[in-house]
Amino acid sequence: MRWGYSRRTIIKAALGAAAAGHWGRPAALARTSAPAAAPGDKLRIACIGVGGQGRSNLDQVAGEHIAALCDVDDERAAEGFKSHPQARRFHDWRRLLDEMRDAIDAVVISTPDHMHAPIALAAMQLGKHVYCEKPLTRMIDEARRLAEAARRTGLATQMGNGGNATAGARANVELIQAGVLGPVREVHAWSDRPGSVWPQGLDRPAETPPVPATLQWDLWLGVAPERPYHPAYHPARWRGWWDFGTGALGDMACHICNVAFWALDLRDPTTVRAEVSDRHPETGPVSSRIVWEFPSRGDRPAVRLFWYDGGRMPPPELVGGRSLPDNGSILVGDRGTLVIPSADGSRRLLLPEDAFADLKPPEPTLPRSPGHHAEWIAACKDASADRSAMSRFERAAVMTEALLLGNVAIRAGREIAWDARAMKVTNAPEADAFVRAAYRPGWT
Repeated sequence: MRWGYSRRTIIKAALGAAAAGHWGRPAALARTSAPAAAPGDKLRIACIGVGGQGRSNLDQVAGEHIAALCDVDDERAAEGFKSHPQARRFHDWRRLLDEMRDAIDAVVISTPDHMHAPIALAAMQLGKHVYCEKPLTRMIDEARRLAEAARRTGLATQMGNGGNATAGARANVELIQAGVLGPVREVHAWSDRPGSVWPQGLDRPAETPPVPATLQWDLWLGVAPERPYHPAYHPARWRGWWDFGTGALGDMACHICNVAFWALDLRDPTTVRAEVSDRHPETGPVSSRIVWEFPSRGDRPAVRLFWYDGGRMPPPELVGGRSLPDNGSILVGDRGTLVIPSADGSRRLLLPEDAFADLKPPEPTLPRSPGHHAEWIAACKDASADRSAMSRFERAAVMTEALLLGNVAIRAGREIAWDARAMKVTNAPEADAFVRAAYRPGWT
C-alpha cells in the first residue's frame, strides 16, 4: 500500500473519477473562482462530510470561514450546503484538495470510518490542519501512520471524541492520577450499541436496488472493496460492516474509555480475547465481551480492561447492585471505585459513597477547554497553543489502535498476542489481514 498523495496523484485520481462519471452532475458542482482570503484572522476550513455528524461539526466551526464543502450524498448534505452558500461544493474530496489547496488552511473530516485515514493523510501532506471524527481510523496501521504524520508535520490535529474537552472528564483524570482510588487494576466499559442504533450479525444482502439519484456510490465506497449499493449500508447503517466501520468499539469506546486511557496511560496491550454471540464474515456480532491485558507502566500496575456491548453489562456487584445506564465505565481501584455513568466521561459516582462523602477534589493539573472544536481552531491559529490535553492524533491513535485490537480478536476467532513494536499478532499470522488496510485498485 502506498500512502503518498502528490498533486499529480490527486489530479490523476480526480480526473479518472470524472471520466468515469463518478463525481457528479455539472449543475450540482458549478465551478467558481477560489474564495478570497478569509476576513480577519478566521481560519479557512473545508468540511468533508456534511450530513449527519458532519452537519454538527460544520455548525461547530461555522464561526470561521467555510471555504469548501464536500459530500457524496446531495440529499443528506442539502441543509449543510444551504447554510453556507458562499462555499464551493464538491463530491470528490480529491478534487477539493487539488483545486482548493491554496485556499484552505484546515480540513474537518466527518465521513464513514473507512475514509478517515486516506483523507486525513492527504490533507496533512498538503500542510492542512485536520479535525477527524472518531474513531481516528478503521485499521490499526492507519492509526499508526496518522500519528507519525502528526508528529512529523507539527500540524494541529484533533479526533472527534468531544467528551475529552469537558471539565468533568478532566476532573476525573485528575482524581485518578492523584491516587484517590489507589492503584487501578480493572476497568469495565459498556455500550448499548450495536442494536440500539445500527444492526450487526448480518450477511451481505443479495438484492441490488438502484442507486439513489442523489448519491455518488463509487465515491461513497472510496477505498473499500467494490460492491452494489444497498440501504443496508447507507445512510447511517455502515458502522457494523467491517469494510466500512468498526462497530461499537469505534463509535462509542473512543468516548467511553477515554478517561481510563488518559488517566492510566493505557497502551500496547499484550493479549486480547473476545467472547461473541455469533460470527459473520462481513459484520460484527450482535453482542460481545472483550478483555484486554495491559502490562504495568512505571508505578502503575497491570490493568485488565473489560468491554461489553449489544446488551451485555458488567457484573452488578461492582456497583453494589445499582442500575447502570446504557453507556458508561467503572474504574476499580484498591481504595475505591469510580463510576462514570455517561458516554463522555463528564459525570461520576465514587463508591463506597460514605468513604468519599467529604472528599476534597484534587487541585487541577490539566488546562480547561474552551470547547473541543474551539481548542483545535486555537491550535490551528497559534502553533504555541497548549495542546497537551487535546485529543490530538498522537494521543488518539494510541487509544484507537488498542481498541481496534478488540475487533481483530473478534475476527480472528481466538485470543491474540500482540507485539506493538512489530505491529503483529504473533500467535495468529492470518490476523494480519485485520491489522493492515488494503485499498481497492485506483485508490492506493
